[in-house]
Amino acid sequence: MTKYFLYARKSTEDEERQVMSIEAQLAELGEFAKRENIEIAETFIESKSAKKPGRKVFNEMMSKMQESKTPAGLLAWHPDRLARNSVDGGLIIYSIDTQKIASLRFPTFWFEPTPQGLFMLQVAFGQSKYYSDNLSENVKRGIRQKLRRGEWPGLAPFGYVNNPKTRTIEPDQMKARIIKKAFEEYAQGRHTLLSLGERLSFWGVVSGTGKPLCKATLQRMLTNKVYLGLIIHNGETYEGGFPAIVSRATFEKVQEVLKNRAKPRHSKKRHNFPFTGLLTCGECGAAITAQYAHGHGGTYKYYRCTKRLGSCSQRYLREDLLVEQIKDKISKVALCEDWKEKMLAQVEVWEKENIQSSQSFAQNLEKEIKDTETKLDRLVNIFLDGSIEKETYLAKKNEFITTKTDLQRRKSDFGRKGNNWIEPLREWILAAHHAEKLASSNEFDEIKSFVEKIGTNHRLLAKQVLVGLRPPSLSAAEFRASETGAPPIF
Repeated sequence: MTKYFLYARKSTEDEERQVMSIEAQLAELGEFAKRENIEIAETFIESKSAKKPGRKVFNEMMSKMQESKTPAGLLAWHPDRLARNSVDGGLIIYSIDTQKIASLRFPTFWFEPTPQGLFMLQVAFGQSKYYSDNLSENVKRGIRQKLRRGEWPGLAPFGYVNNPKTRTIEPDQMKARIIKKAFEEYAQGRHTLLSLGERLSFWGVVSGTGKPLCKATLQRMLTNKVYLGLIIHNGETYEGGFPAIVSRATFEKVQEVLKNRAKPRHSKKRHNFPFTGLLTCGECGAAITAQYAHGHGGTYKYYRCTKRLGSCSQRYLREDLLVEQIKDKISKVALCEDWKEKMLAQVEVWEKENIQSSQSFAQNLEKEIKDTETKLDRLVNIFLDGSIEKETYLAKKNEFITTKTDLQRRKSDFGRKGNNWIEPLREWILAAHHAEKLASSNEFDEIKSFVEKIGTNHRLLAKQVLVGLRPPSLSAAEFRASETGAPPIF
């Protein structure tokens, strides 16, 4: 009596999907074997797609069948369970020709080892391959259509969530803010990839193991154009129908920082001197550096002139005294809550006036967008006619898509930003209000960044910090000085 190998397969390796498929096959095949008086010698179960050759369990079963001294039979639910590719299908047919497979039985398909039976088996395998190939093409066609509509074709990347109603993605309220903040801080040069991973970990963004994100993951995140509202699929750029999280200026600045740090110079371990690079010497104009010094039973940080431009008489200044002066400067431009509210209210008035006067500019932007769309349509037609090479087509399409996206973003931002001074002014007001808290904190990196923004010509002369204020910080300092009856100190 011929002994049979039973083979059951489901197409996916995901344990949560097609769970009943294997159980149903085993139950049906068991009943069929009992009804047909078939003796099952061994059962092989596999969770693997048969679209490509290389299934481990299938190959193990076929090896045992080839090594068997006596011909064996093969029992499966349907030919498509055995093979959906020409290599595995051909192996089964060849094994029948060489009589390694004595019998092939299916509950749903008739087969006899005759020329007619082999022909029908080949047809069944061909149909299975055709179904698999056709399914793949239908999936690819669906993805291409989603891309044309600007819909994200898969699971949302970090910072976005899938919206089943719109069939695309949208920014996650909390994660999008984290992404934006990470890009902005990295663009300012405040982080390496390692420190950025630690910063994200502080915000709760970690790997699956609970550790900070690795450098490769952060590199992919910082270079991912999805945060610009673009979709890159198979090297081709598509306009996304979802909002961007990061501005193009910030994104390009990040790319510049990444490029500059790709081949860093080897240097000694850096010390923590937060205010280096902020000041120059008021006597000779050389840079102010810092060093450790021992005295009075402790180790202290001192800032001094490098004296690299010649003789200089300036002396050292201890860091705590430097910080005290800088905080005092910050407090002179800080805005109280009442001033902040009044100034923001006036900004709202100016903003409304700018929106009303921006119609002409918006119309010009709309015309440029339509012109770009026309150029894009012409490019597609030229490519379809075979008049240009694919590489040239992809490069020009990427250029037009980028231009169109930028124009649309400029159009949407113009109504909010007006003539590009409303938003910076609002940000300055909020930053100046935050300076009140900053002046009493020890966030030295933020303090340095704030001083760089509000002033120019930062100098150290006779152990005194001198800062030339920019408007509107200068106006705020003068206003505060007049309110207190004291002269401006900047």
